[in-house]
Amino acid sequence: MPLLAIHIGIDPVAFHIGPAAVHWYGIGYVVAIAVAIFFCRRYLANRGLTDEQFDTVVPLAIVAGFIGGRLYFLLQNDFFWYLRHPIEMLSVWNGGMAFFGAILGGTLAVAVFAWRKRWPLAPMCDVAAMFALMGQPIGRLGNIVNGGILGAPTHLPWGFVYTNPNSFAPSNTTAYQPAAVYELLCNLVLIALLYPIRKRVAHGWLAMLYVAGYCITQVIVFYWRETEPVLALGLKQAQLTAIALLAVDIALMATVYLRGHKPFGPAPKTAAPSEAQPQFDVVAGR
Repeated sequence: MPLLAIHIGIDPVAFHIGPAAVHWYGIGYVVAIAVAIFFCRRYLANRGLTDEQFDTVVPLAIVAGFIGGRLYFLLQNDFFWYLRHPIEMLSVWNGGMAFFGAILGGTLAVAVFAWRKRWPLAPMCDVAAMFALMGQPIGRLGNIVNGGILGAPTHLPWGFVYTNPNSFAPSNTTAYQPAAVYELLCNLVLIALLYPIRKRVAHGWLAMLYVAGYCITQVIVFYWRETEPVLALGLKQAQLTAIALLAVDIALMATVYLRGHKPFGPAPKTAAPSEAQPQFDVVAGR
């Protein structure tokens, strides 16, 4: 064990309400959602959206994000074992959310609403990206507390030793690479790059830039994360997913750019659309 290893002895369970255990990870989710909603509301007017539209979409988008995050985790981690033990599919208190699945689930919910209500998809995706951008770092704090995202054992001085027996760490005496901290730092870098330009980029570009940035961070960080086996070309499933999604995202950005919708193009001049005035353009968002 490295001499200067950081010891974390916090119990992942914050407190109990009767027989129910309230985990720090769950508290982190609640705080993250509240913070994300706060920043999204301040962003709506810039994207030409209304509070009513946001309030209609966000509850189901959050639920879809949770379902997508859980399903993607199950696919990553021996899905056939979960099929043989279906009750374990619901045991999220034992860890098990994958953010790529949350992105896909939440985006699908937003896209369905945009299609059914004939609301502009591109600015809605920008607000969804703002939600993920501002909420995700807080969720990573829960990962740091419970030891749910770890790298390999290490002798580096900043290795984390999870001494509480209830943590998710395989060993309470081994120092691990703090992959959750690396994830958090990547999230903060994305905020530093994207938040200052959030109001200046054309509709749809914040979402595309966020997806590109997040995919790049996952390719990098998963070299240290030990939660997945290597599948092909020395890469893990999340890295392969990130590369595939990044390729799609780059193709979309190129298509949008060639159609004249540049990142810092002029903002739409029309007012926010309503159901009485259906306007729907996936690329231009107006």
